[in-house]
Amino acid sequence: MTNKKDDQLKKFTINTENQAPLTTNQGVKITEDEFSLKAGLRGPTLMEDFHFREKMTHFDHERIPERIVHARGVGAHGIFQLYESLDAFTKADFLTDTSKITPVFVRFSTVQGSKGSADTVRDVRGFATKFYTDEGNFDLVGNNMPVFFIQDAIKFPDFVHAVKPEPDTDIPQGASAHDTFWDFIGQNPESAHMVMWLMSDRAIPRSLRMMEGFGVHTFRLINANGEAHFVKFHWKPKLGLHSLVWDEAQRISGKNPDFHRQDLYDAIDQGEYPEWELGLQIIPEENEHQFDFDILDPTKIWPEEDVPVKIVGKMTLNRNVDNFFAETEQVAFHPGHVVPGIDFSNDPLLQGRLFSYTDTQLSRLGGPNFHQIPINRPVCPFTNNQRDGIHQMIIHKGQTSYHRNALNNNQPEPVSVNQGGYEHHQEKVDGRKIRGRSESFRDFFSQAKLFYNSLASYEQQHLKNALSFEIGKCKSEMVKINAVAILNHIDRQMAQEVANTLGVPLPKENYEVTSTKKSPALSMANTIFKTDTKKVAILLNGNPDEEQLRKWTMALLEHKIAYTIVDQKIHDLNYTGRVNETYEIADPTLFDAFLLISNENDIARPALEFIETGFKHYKPIAFALSHPKPIEFSRVKLNSAGVYDLTSSVIDPFIEGIAKGRFWERQL
Repeated sequence: MTNKKDDQLKKFTINTENQAPLTTNQGVKITEDEFSLKAGLRGPTLMEDFHFREKMTHFDHERIPERIVHARGVGAHGIFQLYESLDAFTKADFLTDTSKITPVFVRFSTVQGSKGSADTVRDVRGFATKFYTDEGNFDLVGNNMPVFFIQDAIKFPDFVHAVKPEPDTDIPQGASAHDTFWDFIGQNPESAHMVMWLMSDRAIPRSLRMMEGFGVHTFRLINANGEAHFVKFHWKPKLGLHSLVWDEAQRISGKNPDFHRQDLYDAIDQGEYPEWELGLQIIPEENEHQFDFDILDPTKIWPEEDVPVKIVGKMTLNRNVDNFFAETEQVAFHPGHVVPGIDFSNDPLLQGRLFSYTDTQLSRLGGPNFHQIPINRPVCPFTNNQRDGIHQMIIHKGQTSYHRNALNNNQPEPVSVNQGGYEHHQEKVDGRKIRGRSESFRDFFSQAKLFYNSLASYEQQHLKNALSFEIGKCKSEMVKINAVAILNHIDRQMAQEVANTLGVPLPKENYEVTSTKKSPALSMANTIFKTDTKKVAILLNGNPDEEQLRKWTMALLEHKIAYTIVDQKIHDLNYTGRVNETYEIADPTLFDAFLLISNENDIARPALEFIETGFKHYKPIAFALSHPKPIEFSRVKLNSAGVYDLTSSVIDPFIEGIAKGRFWERQL
């Protein structure tokens, strides 16, 4: 399905796969592209070789500054369509007309690492969506976590400096810094809630297709009558919410550092289009102060039990980019890109970002005309008096370039609100100029406690393990002690376990928040479980019964489960296709489940290592063995949850296990 943005991008696309002559940038046809112009075959290169100079100059300048944060990313095109009109809340055209199909471009990213870092590091994931609406571009710039580390944008440079590689060593790369990051956390208790999310399984998603997205900030929706509601934006993945385990994530970083990128590309390429539903949490203006938290505080969630998420539409990513640099790298998001019917709140982190993003694009994309780059162009016309500047791509006609003017009948001229003009929500503002923090922002720990309480027991254990691992990397005993002191405000037992592991003292006084409140929506255990796009490694040991193998593979495909046949060497099978990976090429961390087929007395060590690793990572494992004895001496416990014997039974329980994904009972 094509859309307005696809049609627009075609106008700026050169297809080098088509037959065409090689030319310079000026269209001059080139007869030779192998050798520079010389004075004799062994003589010096001549500077009059305009083709060589143009080619080399472009090469020397073809890299642009990488993003300071969110440098490593991957993007895709798609569409958004509304389920029901939201005209009671907003006049935004794409949120009121259910017949409209709005083109979108989404960029996923890690936050801390450089462009060359790995996909599966423990980090926040960026989730930025550009809606190309008929009223202009709306950018929903968010993350896969609903809160942030700081409350005021003036501290953003400090946070980024702390989380980036430490300046004296430039270590670590692709992961949160050690001493400087945890020193920042110890001195800034407002970060406590976000640290709980970062140390949870949310920070190591199984797939970009299996993580939530959040707008983080509080925005306003404005309807045609000028009535305002506060709103938070959510993306809910149709495949459910799933993660890796930490050992698995670390191994994947070495085996396939592009794991998430490849997963997204392959899914779209194979027609398994990722889908998310758009959800809104809405609070009437008159209810702004009726909660035990400040709804403008970006370190707080609106618990879904208190403010339900209203599902309003669906986004489908259905096309990969044609050129990574031109689209994914040059796309420019900005939380200030809004359309009529959407406005800002007084969230102090959001207010600062409204300046920062434009300033960043000016530096990274070379000037003020970055909106004219094809991936950033709106699908609706844009006309104003902004002229000239570096990389100006439009030829403006006319004598005037200012407002007001009489020479051109004051064209282009402002339009009224009734004609679709943007109008900021009118709000009475009364107060003294002051640097400070609202008292309503001073609760740093209650929602950190809510998050911890809401996790399943195995999720809590993963979080404590992550805290011990990350804080344990610090060299400064003071930093470790201060980090544990922060945890002591959240949960005393958690702090005790981490302190014991690190060998540092627990504070004598117990400052733990005394709350048992939970929010089931915060636990990844309460998600959707599907077989769709899961990957099974079929491990061969000897010659399989191909008739049975064909039945199993057909059953997998019926449930949208992909499979790869792995053996000691690549070869053709008689009836069931081809062995396309060997034990040396494949790796167990790249699969969701395993089926071991053997008619030999012994099982080769590489095959055993596959299933032992899968068992360690709580994944489902199935056997079809003529001689089961070798398994009994392996690290796989045959009577464990998620282990299936297919020798004399059907495959259905195994498929149900694949849908479940992990069997955390093995931890007990």
